[in-house]
Order: sequence, then structure tokens, then C-alpha cells
Amino acid sequence: MSQRWHGPLEPAGTCRWRIPETYRDFMRVPGLIYAHEDMLDALRQDQAPEQVAHVASLPGIVKASLAMPDIHYGYGFSIGGVAATDARDGVIVPGGIGYDINCGVRLLRSDLTKDEVSKHAEAVVNELYTSIPSGVGSRGPLRLDASALKRVLEKGAHWAVEEGYGEPDDLEYCEEGGCMEGAQETALSQRARKRGLSQQGTLGSGNHFLEMGIVDEVFDDKGARALDLFPDQVVFMVHSGSRGLGHQVCSDFLNVMGSAVKKYDIKIPDRQLACAPLASQEGQDYFAAMAAAANYAWANRQIMTHWVRQAVARALHQSAGECRLKLVYDVAHNIAKRETHTVDGEMQDLCVHRKGATRAFGPGRPEVPARYREWGQPVLVPGDMGTASYVLLGTQRAMEETFGSTCHGAGRRMSRTAAKKRVDGRQLKKDLASRGIFVRAGSAASLAEEAPDAYKDVHTVVTTVEQAGISRIVARLRPLGVVKG
Repeated sequence: MSQRWHGPLEPAGTCRWRIPETYRDFMRVPGLIYAHEDMLDALRQDQAPEQVAHVASLPGIVKASLAMPDIHYGYGFSIGGVAATDARDGVIVPGGIGYDINCGVRLLRSDLTKDEVSKHAEAVVNELYTSIPSGVGSRGPLRLDASALKRVLEKGAHWAVEEGYGEPDDLEYCEEGGCMEGAQETALSQRARKRGLSQQGTLGSGNHFLEMGIVDEVFDDKGARALDLFPDQVVFMVHSGSRGLGHQVCSDFLNVMGSAVKKYDIKIPDRQLACAPLASQEGQDYFAAMAAAANYAWANRQIMTHWVRQAVARALHQSAGECRLKLVYDVAHNIAKRETHTVDGEMQDLCVHRKGATRAFGPGRPEVPARYREWGQPVLVPGDMGTASYVLLGTQRAMEETFGSTCHGAGRRMSRTAAKKRVDGRQLKKDLASRGIFVRAGSAASLAEEAPDAYKDVHTVVTTVEQAGISRIVARLRPLGVVKG
């Protein structure tokens, strides 16, 4: 979708741009996009702002249809879209969560420093690539039977830890504790369950990655100390989701919701916003299936975390205990949650959709681990494999304005097709190696799809959310090695 958008963007405060309710007859609330002024021309390059307006038509939507600075065109919602609907009379929208349910990222810290690891960086990357299956349709050494899959879907990362994949402390530092309530294995189709039997512990393809990096700069000393981060510290990121199982859940329920729109006489401007009342049977069935897929994703990242620890230890000729890779936090960025927020001065039960957006709860919220509660929830913002990623913290202002939400990454500015046409993957690998960044990928084409030039400037994205007050920057991470799906 490359057609330029010509709709209205009214200044609405620092790094805020409003699409007024009057723009389209179907809008129930305004649209609000968080973007730096320098991003406006790029923002208009596709129809993502029109999707923000479309989302404003949803029954039960409250306050505004929101989009973060990593906004770009997606299915139904734009990537970077956030919308909260009233849990009593509002709808739930699969297109507001996406195909890769609970695609998310986790950060592991170590006691290692750049000087200790840099000469082994290539060996670490090779060991990670060998140890953790990646690529389209990848299958891992772990095979689940129907009984084990049921436990995965209902217990999430808890199942993985019980089976020996990781440490009990890991669960404390996962969003939702690594397990979302309300999951029901029976809500999934037989085909979705079948697709989940062989993909636990696999990275997948697209923008999924494993990354070894260093803490390149600390901007908030107190926040960094709270997260046990320090300059030149070696860290690891794991970015993946619910694989084919989650994709199938979305596909199955888009068909269900297409019928529900007619059944409940719901008027929407785009069929990709097919939805059902959250309180309806269709809405409840989808929520139960989505939660199960989210749990599958948390188990998946937990298993890969265990294998990352083992792979790094092997590459450095140490024991896993010596490497001491501890989980900082795990966040989801394709999910819907039942949450309580203040709307017009009153507490309200909401269904908060975050599509390519991250929860960023501020200080004091009980959902934030006790260790971080004084500071706010950690937010992990991957950039691109040639630049940087960031660690942020949620703020009270985010709670007041965005339902505790912020950006989830740099955001694409070039389609995968366009990137493959413009970038030579083999040359890109050489260029990155010359800069001390070792990369392994399934193919040169998959590497080209994820070229740094295909993404927005992550520095501008995180600066935008900080200037808007909905997150604060703690540290910048610089890549040393990357495994791409």
C-alpha cells in the first residue's frame, strides 16, 4: 500500500498529531499519532493514518484511536496501533492483534563485558545459529504430543520452566508472568493445534532474531541500576512469537468474525476490521484462543532462552552458571488484554489492543514486577541489526494518555519486496562484518529483507516517545552479532 495519504494532521502537543473526528463520518473518536515533526512526510507515504481513522469507528472504542511513531501499514490496524474498547459493549478485533500473536522480545543481561566476549563474537553467533532452529516453517528437536501441547497452551512459560527449560525466576520478569489467564485449548482448531506440535523452541522467519549486543550508552543511571545494566555489558535479545499456531488462530477467527459482523450488524469501513462484541460467544472464543497462542509464544521464547544460555556457555567454554544470563524482562507487542484504566475520571474495564505496540505501565502498577515497580515497566525497543536497540521505562503519562502503551521497534519504512530489490544480502553481510557485527541467516534474500535501510531511524522513534512523555530512555544497545530467521 504505497498511495500517499492526504488527510488532516492537526498539531495536538509535543510530538502529537490529531486526526479529527470530523474527518470521516464513521469516526466515533479522534485519531492521535505520536510522531516527531521530521517524520511527517514519511508518515504520509502510505495509508497507515487512514487505518488509524478506520479504527476510530469501532463500537465501544474509548478516548482515541492511537498510533506510535513506528507506525506503518498493516492488516486492519496499522502496525503501531493501539485501541481500547469497553469490555462490556465494545468489540475485539483480530486485525488489532495480528497474525503473529504475542510476537514479543525479551532481554537477557550477563556479567560479561565487551572485552571478554568480542573476540568470541563470531563463535557465539555460529553456536546460536546451530543450536536454535530458524527460518520459514522451521521445526525444532522438541516434539509435543497432544497432552503436552494442551499444557503449553494453558500454562505458557510455566510449562517450559517445569520441564527444565529455564529458571523459576524467569517467570517473574515476563509480562503476565509468562501465562495469560483465560486460555482454552479447545478454542483452537485442529489445524492450529497440529501446527503447534513441532514449532516450540523455533525462531521463525521475517523480523525474528537472536542478538548479542553490548550496553553502548546509559542515559538514566538510576533506571539502569534498577535493571542491572551497565556500560559495555554483554546482553542478548530473543524476538519471536507464536509461529504457525498463532497465524492459524488469526486466520480461523477472521472467518468467524466476518460472519459475526453481519450477525451483530456491526458497521466497519474496512473488512479487515472484522470483529465481534467481546462479550459475545465469538468474542470470548477468540479471546480464549488468542490467550492460548500467547502462552505458546511465551513458552517458545522461554525454551529458546534456555538454549541461548547453553549455546553461549559452549561458545565461551564455560558453564551456564558462569555465564549468568538473567532475564531482564519479556514484553509482548501483538496482543489484546483485559485491563483497568481511568477514562473520563472513572476506572473502566477495557480490552486494550496493541498491534506492534508495547505495554509501558508506569510506576506503581501491580502488574510490574516488584523489583521494578518504583521505576515503571521495562520496555524493549529493537532497532535494526546495523544500528541499535533501546531499553526504556514506562511512565505515568503513558497511563493517562495511551493506556500504558508505547512503540515496539523502529518500524519498517520499506517493504520486504522493495528491500530485496535494493539490497544485496551477501554484500550486506560483508558490510556488517566489517563493522564488527557478525550475522547468520537462512539465505541472502532473508537477510536483504531485514536490511537496516528497510527500517526507520530507531533513535528518532525513541526520542519521540520520550519527548511525548510516554516512555523514558534508559540505555542504548549496540549489536555484536545477529541470527536472523
